[in-house]
Amino acid sequence: MKKKLLALLMGTSLVLAACGGGGDEAGGGDTAGADPEKLYNQKCSSCHGGNLEGGVGPKLSDVGSRLSQEDIESVIANGQGSMPPKLLEGDDASAVAEWLANKK
Repeated sequence: MKKKLLALLMGTSLVLAACGGGGDEAGGGDTAGADPEKLYNQKCSSCHGGNLEGGVGPKLSDVGSRLSQEDIESVIANGQGSMPPKLLEGDDASAVAEWLANKK
């Protein structure tokens, strides 16, 4: 029982550390107009894979065939499953959602 609890805690810690994304640093980097693929690589690839193949999170290589841009923006804003909400916000979230919606 203790081993299962420890494994659950370690797994949860790993997910939160990998998908939690850091906030902007003081004097923060400017992401306005940033490349959606670069944003994905910075905030999403640790869970969804560098090639959209999935991992901790589901694969996204064909997410546009399942979800619309608006649906993807909703998942980014509200989180889903173990994915925390608001890893990306505003124009960054819209740009990544549009980019992913074209993956069919």
